[in-house]
Amino acid sequence: MPSIMKLTRRHCLRLAGAALAIPALPGLTAAQGWPTKPVRVIVPFAPAGTTDTFARLIAQKLGENFGQQFYVENLPGGSGNTGTAQAARATPDGYTILVAFSSFVVNPTLFAKIPYDPYKDFAPVTLAVSSTHVLTVHPSLPVHSVKDLIALIKANPGKYSYASPGVGTQAHLLAEQFRLSLGLDLPPVTFGGAGPAIVSVVAGHTPIGFSTPVVALPQIKEGNLRALAVTSKSRSQMLPEVPTMAEAGHPDIEGDSWVGVLVPAATPKDIITSLHREVVKIIVLPDMKKRLVTLGFEHVGSTPEEFSERIRIEIGTWGKVIQAANIQTR
Repeated sequence: MPSIMKLTRRHCLRLAGAALAIPALPGLTAAQGWPTKPVRVIVPFAPAGTTDTFARLIAQKLGENFGQQFYVENLPGGSGNTGTAQAARATPDGYTILVAFSSFVVNPTLFAKIPYDPYKDFAPVTLAVSSTHVLTVHPSLPVHSVKDLIALIKANPGKYSYASPGVGTQAHLLAEQFRLSLGLDLPPVTFGGAGPAIVSVVAGHTPIGFSTPVVALPQIKEGNLRALAVTSKSRSQMLPEVPTMAEAGHPDIEGDSWVGVLVPAATPKDIITSLHREVVKIIVLPDMKKRLVTLGFEHVGSTPEEFSERIRIEIGTWGKVIQAANIQTR
């Protein structure tokens, strides 16, 4: 009996030693116990906007799924640069997440200097949702297609203007992309937001404008605006009868507003994988899809690699538009 116990003890020691010698398997590191404390979700804008609303919806669902609190912290300022910089400087341990708007790819060129590097300081998780823009005109204009509008502007250089909701906004950049690519004499009139801009188009003061469907749709339905085309690759679920710019013959005029999730660079890969998996699952839940429509969003759920490539391409695309149009911030 003593000899059997001795062999068993010796066998157990060998097994323990062998277990210690086995290297940790990929994916069974940080994420296995993550999160073990509350996770900060930085929104670099003021509360109540669409980015903030989306972040709060996602944070609530992530908290339910992971069993830990995901709390939103609004850090507005500098067109999103202030909060984004704080996220860039956070410890890359999975306890700080950035919910970014598409200004993330505009600001590197729009501003002479920004306090973060969009490539080196962040690891993309997913481009979660996007919102197309719709080119609208006042019904008094004798046009029913993009082709008609271009012909009208070219026949009357400088006569017509477009409403911009603000310098460097997606609507402003799309309008400039439209103007530059077609060589149009179409001056902008800048307003302090999407609301005042759409009101001016409805009133006919600035009879042309780009805006998100959630802003324009009520006016389109009431006949106060005429929709000519959307700027996304495919037709919008909110405006299925409206053609894309590509279908209208202008594939180079394209762009969406979007909301994406990023984490500080060097965040463990397995945490990024876990976070990506959950966000993508959440945005296709029936209740979430219904809520996203009210915000004007359609789900995307890209991979980290796809989002990284999208960031690279869009920084280049909008950088060229900003430089060609000589758009400057004050």
